[in-house]
Amino acid sequence: MKDIGIDLGTKNVLVYVKGKGIVLNEPSVVAIDVNSKKVLAVGTEASEMIGRTPGKVKAVCPMKDGVIADFEVTEAMLNRFLEKVIGRRALSKPRILICCPSNITQVEKNAIKEIAERTGAKKVYLEEEPKVAAVGAGMDISKPSGSMVIDVGGGTTDIAVLSLGGVVTSSSIKVAGNAFDADIIKYIKDKYKLLIGEKTAEEVKRQIGTVVKSKKKDTMEIKGRDMTTGLPKMIEVEGNEIEEALRNDIEKIINEAKKVLEETPPELSADIVEKGIILTGGGSLIDGFTQVLKENLQVPVFISDNPLTNVAEGCGIMLDNLYLLEK
Repeated sequence: MKDIGIDLGTKNVLVYVKGKGIVLNEPSVVAIDVNSKKVLAVGTEASEMIGRTPGKVKAVCPMKDGVIADFEVTEAMLNRFLEKVIGRRALSKPRILICCPSNITQVEKNAIKEIAERTGAKKVYLEEEPKVAAVGAGMDISKPSGSMVIDVGGGTTDIAVLSLGGVVTSSSIKVAGNAFDADIIKYIKDKYKLLIGEKTAEEVKRQIGTVVKSKKKDTMEIKGRDMTTGLPKMIEVEGNEIEEALRNDIEKIINEAKKVLEETPPELSADIVEKGIILTGGGSLIDGFTQVLKENLQVPVFISDNPLTNVAEGCGIMLDNLYLLEK
């Protein structure tokens, strides 16, 4: 059986099969029958049910902040995804490489490993997400030279300085894409007394989300429920309002990146000033992110070519060199 790489994200699960590339990219969502606890749907199908399910069906996200929040549901989700990818052949015992946030506890690492083993893996390898993202973004981290990556995912932002194939300094904070969505929901609720769902917030972030004040007025109509009347209502919001909503969390990411830079050995800092920082992950796609980081960190910042799939692509490169992980 071919080796498999899994980017087990808070928002999406991507599966890479050696020799085939990325074969699955679906939301980390599971729809469950509340009474029988039976899994009804996973991935895209389950995601479409969020906020729209009858009382007896619940759509849950079993991953929270990059770690497993619900053990059984995560196992069921992973089983279904692997079934889609490799079928039900009992003889298929792949070697699996799974990415996890840096700075998670040994208990959390063991939980991820155990789930992968229970899905029938012959051997399970765990790698830190920023390292794999850096490899997927095309950075050569094997040299004795400093490389820095900021990976803004769904549940966590992982920041790391890498050299000689390993992590020198790193940090992981629970501020990323999901937190940005929550910021937008709270802002609209506080300012307009309008309740909107996660999907609407994500759409607002994607269409007019920005982290820099802009003179051009990007606007978008959003629909929700008026908290005063309880009736459906539509309002218009501006991109600059979203900048305001996200400001605090963006500041947290900047401060964490500064901390990592402060803990970096001077020789590696010099390399980073020269090469710059690579920004990756879905959360990094917000307008103006590179600009804000550049201004605050005083270092060049570049967004990778495929920020949404870098971790899965990095898995693919590492699967070709599993003998290095054996060491």
